[in-house]
Amino acid sequence: MPQSTVAYAVLEISPVFALLAGLLSTLHCLGMCGGIIGALSFSLPPAVRQHKARLARFIAAYNVGRLLSYSLGGALLGAVGQALLPEAAGHTHQAGHAGGPSLRLLLSSVLMLGIGLYLGGWFPQFARLEQLGVPMWRYLEPLGRRFIPVRSLSNALWFGVIWGWLPCGLVYSSLLWAASAGSASQGALLMFCFGLGTLPSMWSAGLFGGALMNWVRRPYVRQGVGLSLVGMALINGYLGF
Repeated sequence: MPQSTVAYAVLEISPVFALLAGLLSTLHCLGMCGGIIGALSFSLPPAVRQHKARLARFIAAYNVGRLLSYSLGGALLGAVGQALLPEAAGHTHQAGHAGGPSLRLLLSSVLMLGIGLYLGGWFPQFARLEQLGVPMWRYLEPLGRRFIPVRSLSNALWFGVIWGWLPCGLVYSSLLWAASAGSASQGALLMFCFGLGTLPSMWSAGLFGGALMNWVRRPYVRQGVGLSLVGMALINGYLGF
């Protein structure tokens, strides 16, 4: 199999690893955003809080808004990456074209390596990437407060849209990862898959979320996924060079 074909195959499964990265971020998500979703829930009228079906709709709207922001951010960064790395535009190149996917692969490998080491617990400093979003968050955070207390599904949706831009090292590193996806659509797909992976942690009070928490707490699970991402990063780096 031509090396470039293998390279593209590796990149095409990046959304799968983004999903796993989101799924294994459960403990991080609960620590980072558990207070926010708690504030949302407690701001709802008692009639909503005490009715599980109605409460579920509000939490769903909240998370739909968050995933919309993730996908939009992925699309924007994917488009930027495509413009800055035109050779990363996709499958339009001949197999074996000199330097075809190399920059795209190298960027992807560095970010995947950092995320893998972070999830494995070996590189907590990687979360400092969240500082990139602090200036923007100073403007967005007051807007988010306008939707609290939440009184309607639309309020919950817009609150989630704004919350999606909360400075978070894992989210912002994944957004940079989306820049290596090669297009707006692929960047949006990568971030959408990452967001899907984080959903169980936001439903941690449910049966599935509780079982997930017990599973994720096992060190070998986190380290296994971290090592998988590190392995893919090394393959990416090799193919890029």
